[in-house]
Amino acid sequence: MVAAPIFGYLGDRFNRKAILSCGIFFWSTVTLLSSFIGKEYYWLFMLSRGLVGIGESSYSSISPTIIGDLFTNNKRTMMLSFFYLAIPLGSGLGYILGTSAKVAAGDWHWALRVSPVLGMTAATLIMLFVPEPRRGSADQMGGRVKTRTPWLCDMKALAKNRSYVFSSLATAAVSFATGAFAMWIPIYLARAEVVQKTAEPCDTKEICNSTGSFVFGAITCVTGLLGVLIGAATTRMCRKKTERADPLVCAVSMLGSAIFICLIFVVAKKSITGAYVCIFIGETLLFLNWAITADILMFVVIPTRRATAVAFQSFTSHLLGDAGSPYLIGLISDSLRESYATSPLWRFLSLGYALMLCPFIIVLGGIFFLATALFFLDDREKAQNQLSQLPQPSTAVKV
Repeated sequence: MVAAPIFGYLGDRFNRKAILSCGIFFWSTVTLLSSFIGKEYYWLFMLSRGLVGIGESSYSSISPTIIGDLFTNNKRTMMLSFFYLAIPLGSGLGYILGTSAKVAAGDWHWALRVSPVLGMTAATLIMLFVPEPRRGSADQMGGRVKTRTPWLCDMKALAKNRSYVFSSLATAAVSFATGAFAMWIPIYLARAEVVQKTAEPCDTKEICNSTGSFVFGAITCVTGLLGVLIGAATTRMCRKKTERADPLVCAVSMLGSAIFICLIFVVAKKSITGAYVCIFIGETLLFLNWAITADILMFVVIPTRRATAVAFQSFTSHLLGDAGSPYLIGLISDSLRESYATSPLWRFLSLGYALMLCPFIIVLGGIFFLATALFFLDDREKAQNQLSQLPQPSTAVKV
């Protein structure tokens, strides 16, 4: 989160492919080395896990801007959708591969030794095969913008861009919910099984078994894939009806997602299968807006400050979202449990009541997307006008 603005600044001014590859190499190396740190150096282990964020911020801040300079309009939406499929796919595979590696090796450290190999392979392929497009090449019909504005000027322009501000706040709402779910839903469903079987609960510091993690990870993979693909297809069709299709599709999907996420906490006590169905539909609708949000940013922000815009959107979404949501949900749950006698049923209910905060935050995110829709056309036109006024490189040919 803290490193994202730094990479946003660098991504608008230097070779993005080199920065991206170095960030992924650093990310993978730190992850691998952290798996060999003994428990007597726990502080070092925590530091190494934090350093992973430096690599993540380079990737998340710069990659969308490269795609934005390679494609435009519906094709850019489709390519951004393919790119954002990696988030739910990787997140879901993290549960599955991490659990599988831990079980197969009998040691949880091996869960941290799977992804570094994949990361280093990806970084190598990026260096060898990914092009470094000129900034604004897609928007300028093959040309490129020549002038880069100062960083403070970029920040002032982004702060005045209402579509960017509201869509960033909506993204934070999505991040809040997904961060809380990643931490607490497997534990919540494990407690639901305990209540249904009227057995003694397991230690809250551990998930009761690996099945819940595995199933939740598989659902995250599938719903992420479906959500991103459905979102891209829906937006492409709705653009034929209205030019505000992008933020409106995001708003409707989030409001629909809140309904099914509420139902999770209604049916979980009686049916784990019913809860999984609600999770499946709710997450699909929630993930619908990932690629669309990035496309909104590409429309309303000029090419020379897109990396900065993506970086600060990431910073905002983490700061107001998943950086604190797991802790906040746990704090609320613990406070509710202290008010009543401890029992397996109340352990389950208190966590469910705490998680009910998420659908309210999701509804708030939907409202932010509706606000984005109000200003989207004006901000898109301003970006196009500003882009046309920037100096272009000379087309004169010296003989």
